Amino acid sequence: MFTGLVEMQAEVDTMLQVDPGVRFVLRSVEMAAKADVGQSIAVNGCCLTVVECNGDCLAFDAGEETLKRTNLQYLQTGAWVNVESSLKVGDQLGGHYVTGHIDDLGYLHERIDNQDWTLAWFRTPTRLMRQMAAKGSITVDGVSLTLVDIVEDRFSVALIPHTLAVTTLGSLQEGDAVNLETDILAKYVQRQLEAEPPA
Repeated sequence: MFTGLVEMQAEVDTMLQVDPGVRFVLRSVEMAAKADVGQSIAVNGCCLTVVECNGDCLAFDAGEETLKRTNLQYLQTGAWVNVESSLKVGDQLGGHYVTGHIDDLGYLHERIDNQDWTLAWFRTPTRLMRQMAAKGSITVDGVSLTLVDIVEDRFSVALIPHTLAVTTLGSLQEGDAVNLETDILAKYVQRQLEAEPPA
């Protein structure tokens, strides 16, 4: 489990084809100093396992299913990603409960910059819209955010200067793909409603 509070950004150092998946190496002195092989780390919101630690680099393997469902498929050397260590029992929960299991890809539809702030509209598969509510939670590339407006196949979030500065959301351009995870509580509510017999 994670909180959606990104700890830092890490740079993609190497991409290696390891059929049928990809091994990618992230460079982050701070993250590498406290990570161990076998540890779960969210990379752009996707829960991955550290398979190798080497100096200031961490290696992760991503299989076909992970690549198909996430924007990790588009990573290239030199790209930056959001990273967060897994939540430990007793840790402060500042964001919301995030599983690291990506629901689907979304795409930045419109970016409205207003001085140091940004209102971002994302397009998403309509099946996810039933799990969203205004003022509810959404995770975009591993960042816990509050939903502002929801319209058909789009939703908006307000990005404060701090979020824009310390996460990859600050460099997003219209059309860019992002990883989306809806609130786990909304998933359970939807499942319960679908399971109940009609009145």
